[in-house]
Amino acid sequence: MGWDVLALVDDEAADDRPLIERRAVVRGGFYEMQARTVIERVPPAAGIVQEWAISPYRGCAHACRGCGARAGHRRLGLGAGADFDERIVVRPNVVERLRAELARWDGQELAVGVGGDCYQAAEETYRLMPGVIGALASSGTPFTVYTKSALVMRDAPLLARAGARVAVSIAFVDERIRRAVEPGAPTAQARLELVSALVEAGVECRVLMAPVLPLLSDAADQLGATVRRIAATGARVVEPVVLRLPAGTREWYLEWLGRAHPALVERYEELYDRAGSPSEGYEQRITGQIAQLCRVYGMACGAPEPVRREPKAAQLALV
Repeated sequence: MGWDVLALVDDEAADDRPLIERRAVVRGGFYEMQARTVIERVPPAAGIVQEWAISPYRGCAHACRGCGARAGHRRLGLGAGADFDERIVVRPNVVERLRAELARWDGQELAVGVGGDCYQAAEETYRLMPGVIGALASSGTPFTVYTKSALVMRDAPLLARAGARVAVSIAFVDERIRRAVEPGAPTAQARLELVSALVEAGVECRVLMAPVLPLLSDAADQLGATVRRIAATGARVVEPVVLRLPAGTREWYLEWLGRAHPALVERYEELYDRAGSPSEGYEQRITGQIAQLCRVYGMACGAPEPVRREPKAAQLALV
């Protein structure tokens, strides 16, 4: 079960309101919903190596048009478009539930922040991440935090002590593109500075060059400028991911594309299959170009090997 699949009690069966309206408490503009399960399977469209994730927040104020997590809002009775950007769902009991589930976890690496950036503005109010990091560290579970936000620096000492990885998303450095497709996200320059700060703070940091946007941010000079500026931060690894368009994301992204770049819509329809994956030839060409650029600038390129650690012995007492 979990966030996306919640059993309904009998007295709710006749209630036709959206699930979020029946289960959540609205406070300060956020929807608070108690989680039953917090470790959830990562959807294939995320394009990352971890198979399981924790997301303290569902939805994201960064409003990235290509975000692959948008369909999750539909399962709560919300829209995958503007609702995902504006109606942020909070799991206030995430730390309590996580500790209970980690007592039975097998040591696989977890991703943090797949359903919505775990350091978006809601985190300033709820401060859930220090508890999440503490639970993961005390259990010995390896984890990678995915974020675009400089708020992660607040917890840099905790992350460094926990041996965590942080993946900062920087897909392109063209500010005009950023304003169009990531209107609520920090600028590329702010994220480049964040990578430098994380490296200096001793946090293992990689750059997720994602999503590369076909016909918009994939020209050779654009890729070259992005990799060159990433290299200047001190980052050692780049992980390229080409835009995915799963259900939910596809409709929202193509609706914008039709308004902003109508001549490209037909070409996108040809490039993407029904599942929202780009053609294999195109993806290999783009990731190959980025890999070559990384070699020029002395960085590794590609996804990391998944990490697995044996659970700490202290957990045995909880079984």
